[in-house]
Amino acid sequence: MAGKDDFYQVLGVNRKASADDIRKAYKRLARKHHPDLNPGDKNAEERFKKISEAYEVLSDPKKRPTYDRVGHYSEAEARAGEPGAAGYRPVDFSGFDFSDTAGGGPGAGTGGFRDIFSQLFHHGEAGAEQPAPGSDLEYQANIGFWDAIRGTTVRLNIMHQKTCAACHGKGTAGGDVTCPECKGSGKTTQMMGNMRFGVACPRCQGHGKAKSPCTVCGGGGRLPETESLDVRIPAGVQDGFRVRVAGKGNAGAMGGQRGDLYLITKVAPHPFFLRKGDDIYTVVPVTITEAALGAKVEAPTIDGSRALLKIPPGTASGQKFRLREKGVTSLKTGRRGDQYVEVRVHVPKLADERSKEILRELSHLNPEDPRAELYRNL
Repeated sequence: MAGKDDFYQVLGVNRKASADDIRKAYKRLARKHHPDLNPGDKNAEERFKKISEAYEVLSDPKKRPTYDRVGHYSEAEARAGEPGAAGYRPVDFSGFDFSDTAGGGPGAGTGGFRDIFSQLFHHGEAGAEQPAPGSDLEYQANIGFWDAIRGTTVRLNIMHQKTCAACHGKGTAGGDVTCPECKGSGKTTQMMGNMRFGVACPRCQGHGKAKSPCTVCGGGGRLPETESLDVRIPAGVQDGFRVRVAGKGNAGAMGGQRGDLYLITKVAPHPFFLRKGDDIYTVVPVTITEAALGAKVEAPTIDGSRALLKIPPGTASGQKFRLREKGVTSLKTGRRGDQYVEVRVHVPKLADERSKEILRELSHLNPEDPRAELYRNL
């Protein structure tokens, strides 16, 4: 094919392949090249699109014969009708009915011409619009720190599109009217460069008549609706977690399946606990005496209890200690993270002379310069 992949070659079947052979080839290739099964492969999505496009045409008993008739032009034939080619002149195809033509015309196998000839050869086919799935919705769910850890239920008012009950999503009522798109002629005009084509009207599929629009939804097939939902937020969610609620998105076109609703969690911070993944970080103040001599201090945990933390002698401010499995239970593994406790030495403000004298005596007994190492490295 000129400028396009041969759909038979894409699926790896011959031109006499049965519908069952085409279906089996598609299923095999789709499983092999699906983007979800090829993470990191940037070309997988493009290969999958080509496979899907080929199957869509070759599996359709109406599209396949058209493809076989139109899609065999060489590159030279495709270029014959392009501006700049020898003997080129603008051609007006309006007024011609190509629905019974066995072959194509100049450029039949290339890009935009393929789309136009597809419409030409489908002229007069009474294929109604097919149901299409509805779009997904995203809403933000604001939850507290403890709700994210323990789980909760949130109530939200969701605005989405529902299927019109009067027309069942079809958008039409009983009775035919003159098609407003083609004014009853069944044809519209499309331009392709300097060429003008008369094609079947996309609104009425070339019949010149269209169904009356539904008086309830105005022809859209869907209506806005506000629905109150109680959604369960599982324990262990983090900021930005997506909670899926199946079938609560927008209704599909022509009665198609509804999309899904996704809640994106926004977790409020806590004044004492800091969460990073499934781990918890806290800061516990200690006195100079506790840091110098060592001590056992209590550290609050997310369980509501207090863990006993042993501070060794000579502990510096900013040193961290780990409390195993005192973090958040992971949604993925079911295992708990850890809690990291940072010790921060509290320096008192001395108001009496006796305390100051004791510190001066301590300084004389331990004449250590904590900046000595810094100066040596300068």
